[in-house]
Amino acid sequence: KAVVSTQSTGKRLLEKYIAENGTDPINGEPLSDEQIVPINTTPVQRPRPPTATSIPAILKILQDEWDACMLHSYTLRQQLQMTRQELSYALYQHDAACRVIARQDKEVTAAREALATLKPQAALAAQQPIAPVPAPAASLPAEPARPEPMEVETQLVPIGLSEEVLQQLHQTHVKLTSLRKKRGKEMPEGLPTAAQLKHYTQSSSHPGLHSASLPGILCLDLLPSSKRTVTGGADRNIVVFDKEAEKIICTLKGHTKKVTNVVAHPNEKTVISGSPDTHVRIWDVEEENCKHTLRIHDGPVTGLSLHPTGDYMLSCSADQHWGFSDISTGKLLCKVADQSVSHGLTCCQFHPDGLIFGTGTSDSLVKIWDFKEQKSAANFPGHSGPISAIAFSENGYYLATSADDEVVKLWDLRKLRNFKTISLDDKYTVRGLTFDNSGHYLAVSGPDVRVYQISKQCDLVVTWDSHTQDSTDVRFGPDVSYVASVSNDRTLKFYSAN
Repeated sequence: KAVVSTQSTGKRLLEKYIAENGTDPINGEPLSDEQIVPINTTPVQRPRPPTATSIPAILKILQDEWDACMLHSYTLRQQLQMTRQELSYALYQHDAACRVIARQDKEVTAAREALATLKPQAALAAQQPIAPVPAPAASLPAEPARPEPMEVETQLVPIGLSEEVLQQLHQTHVKLTSLRKKRGKEMPEGLPTAAQLKHYTQSSSHPGLHSASLPGILCLDLLPSSKRTVTGGADRNIVVFDKEAEKIICTLKGHTKKVTNVVAHPNEKTVISGSPDTHVRIWDVEEENCKHTLRIHDGPVTGLSLHPTGDYMLSCSADQHWGFSDISTGKLLCKVADQSVSHGLTCCQFHPDGLIFGTGTSDSLVKIWDFKEQKSAANFPGHSGPISAIAFSENGYYLATSADDEVVKLWDLRKLRNFKTISLDDKYTVRGLTFDNSGHYLAVSGPDVRVYQISKQCDLVVTWDSHTQDSTDVRFGPDVSYVASVSNDRTLKFYSAN
């Protein structure tokens, strides 16, 4: 076969040209891919330099390369050591800065608490008229100015119950009793059924209300009229939170120990708090200060309850006493000790009608008190362990109690008997109990949050376990439109219909 062309060129370029034109790129003769002959050549090797033509020269080259490699390794080790030292210095400076910041935060917190404590004293001092100081006589030297004595906090002394107060309580009792009878036992309009409540899910979660250094929200109350929540935490603060705006309204500081009880006043922008520091504080939310600091008890304050009039409050303590105080004046009206037991009180709550109230003790006894007589009217035994929570239903018929015995007992106040005992899971510690405003549902907080329907069977309606630690308190919104709970995991959660 005749040779078409003896020229050589790149294979890729030649194949591309043939595919496009079908001819030899040199002479223009027809050409196909089969006529291309590949030329195989041996790779070109560079000759050795003259210095590497002998064994000693090759050994010298290898020695130089080894020395260069070792020198490079030594340089890298030096740089690594310097980087480690710089990192160590940076970490030390960061740790020192963190310690300084933590100390300054602690000092700022202490200063704010001291300022919150001194504000009421300064306000009282400003209200008192200052007597004019007479000019010193010419013959006598002027005396040096004496520092004003600091206000010394003393324990309140009961001033007694006046006829006016007793008459007000009686009128409130008659009015609320008649309203309760008119409501009857029918389910209020707008209240969700058990089937609807069963579909409630977590709608929001708010973890940043209280300090992370002392985590834990220990108590909760609601202001339904303004849709605000009030929480007390292990960080010694009370936080007022707006549910709709999802923002903190104010943070109230003044307690020296954790806040274990909070009560939100339904008609005024007032919050009441209790703490193991033995103090009960009455706060003005708008002014963000403490109006009254009440030293009622000698031991930790374990319970607070607002009277239906909204003018008085009940407090109890581990010192075995309960006290009844005027909110507007901050005066203690009466203080009573339970002489029949030698154990402290753990919780308290007013009956919705206001003339009786219940207390729990650390020796597992629930007592119903007649407020006018200031005597025990009934005892409800049956629990084992300290009473952890009590709650009256809004219709006034039932009382729910719990202790460290993994059960919730329901009592009929008309017959003074236990008509239902709800058994809970093993090692279930009840931290809070509350009825809705109709008395048809009971919420329980503990390792989870659960709601029961009050009936002969007391069926479990729904359970929420979204908290990562024990839930410490729970509350119903108006007409059970939502449910709120707090926990030791430092979160406030809301549950509602989707």
